[in-house]
Amino acid sequence: MKDLVKYVQQELAALADPAKAGPMAAYLKTDMPFYGVQKPDRAKIEKSMLRNFRAATRREYKQAILALWQLPHREEKYLAIHFAANHMDFVDETNLPLYKRLIQEGAWWDFVDGIATALVGVALRKEPDRVWPTMDAWIEDEDFWLRRTAILCQLGFKKETDHRRLFDYCLRRADETEFFIRKAIGWALRDYSYAEPSRVKAFLLKNKDQLSGLSFREGAKQLKKTGQLD
Repeated sequence: MKDLVKYVQQELAALADPAKAGPMAAYLKTDMPFYGVQKPDRAKIEKSMLRNFRAATRREYKQAILALWQLPHREEKYLAIHFAANHMDFVDETNLPLYKRLIQEGAWWDFVDGIATALVGVALRKEPDRVWPTMDAWIEDEDFWLRRTAILCQLGFKKETDHRRLFDYCLRRADETEFFIRKAIGWALRDYSYAEPSRVKAFLLKNKDQLSGLSFREGAKQLKKTGQLD
């Protein structure tokens, strides 16, 4: 994977903008260095990276992801997640330990949320019977980024959402004071409300006293916007 690493570093260096690197780090409240390559320019690198480098086996898949992930800059880690998500044949239950590692080492929303939806969520769609037991464990994990992932992994599932689990997970974590958990609960409920407004409305009203104000407000946004909840 040396060629992949060299390619990515050269491409990022060519587009680096030191004037943007500082503000990007400040926005994410991180000391991790940036090249200063923003999303539109990263998208060009992502396309060329995938065009020139493909993993043929699970071993190559994992090696490539970790080779990028272990580089020092944040953009390199974004490319690792993008590489992982764009090898659909390998996004499944067997790679949950790898995704767990990325979540725990990344430990911030810009990494975790993409992993939750583009990797864990995709694996869940493919193999729900094999992935749900892991989510049932993660929702109780001491690492709140894993708990957040369990809550967010069904984003975009619409009517295919396992609402019983979603609601159960939300209630299990409803008493938490951690901002990223409260926000995740509201986000997940709001996302599901587009597909099943009546079901989410009933859940919100029934459990208003248990949910934090933030979770309730976030979960109710779309319902209020459409006049379905006062």
